[in-house]
Amino acid sequence: MLLAVAAGAAGGRPGGYDTTQLTTFVWVGQGLLTVVSLWGWTELADRIRSGDVAADLLRPVPVVGGYLASDLGRAGHAMIFRFLPPLAVGALFFDLYVPGRWFTVPLFALSIGLAVVASLALRFLVNATAYWLHDARGPIILWTLSSGILAGLYFPLRFLPDWLAVTMWVATPFPGLLQTPLDVLVERDPAPVQVGLVALQAVWAAALLALAALVQRRAEKRLVVQGG
Repeated sequence: MLLAVAAGAAGGRPGGYDTTQLTTFVWVGQGLLTVVSLWGWTELADRIRSGDVAADLLRPVPVVGGYLASDLGRAGHAMIFRFLPPLAVGALFFDLYVPGRWFTVPLFALSIGLAVVASLALRFLVNATAYWLHDARGPIILWTLSSGILAGLYFPLRFLPDWLAVTMWVATPFPGLLQTPLDVLVERDPAPVQVGLVALQAVWAAALLALAALVQRRAEKRLVVQGG
C-alpha cells in the first residue's frame, strides 16, 4: 500500500521517502516489531493480580532492572531469529536501501537498543497500573490500540503535517519505538538530525526508566501499607 502511495505522490517521494526507502521501512519495521515487542507482555500485571510480585521484591536486584535484563536478552534472541531472516527474504525480492554513511549501521544498532529500553519501560508503566486498579486489562488494551499508530508502525509519521510530527517527536516517547530507528536506517534526514533523533531517543529512554523506577517505589510503599 505504501508503494502505491509513493507511486501516486507528487514527485514520488511521500513524506520525503523514495520507493527504496519505503520498501526498507516496511520490511525492517515488520522485523523490528518482534524485537521492540510492543504488545503481548502482561507478566507484571499478572504477577500483581496473583500476588506473586511479592517474591520479586525479595530478589537482590531492583524489579525494573530485573525485567529490563530479561527483556534485553529476549530482544537479542529476536534480532537473530525474528529480524534477520525476514530481512534476508525481503532483500531477495525487493531493492532495499543501502546506507551511504559509515556511522548509520552502528547508530541504527544503538537506536534499536534504546527502543527496546523505552518499550520495556512503557510496558512496565502500563502493567504497573494493576497496583492501583488490580486489573490492568483496560490500560493494556488502550496501549495495544494506540502504540502501533503513535510509533509509526502502520504508516510513517512523516506522512502527518510537519507540526504534528515534530510535536509527537519532542513531546512523546512513541516515535522512538519504531519511527526513529527506521528513519536512521534509511537516512531520511541529514546527518546532524539523524544523530539528534537518537540523542532525543536516549533522553526519553532514561526518563522512562526513571519514571518506571519511581512508580515501582510508590507501589511498594502501597503494598506495605496494605500488609503485602
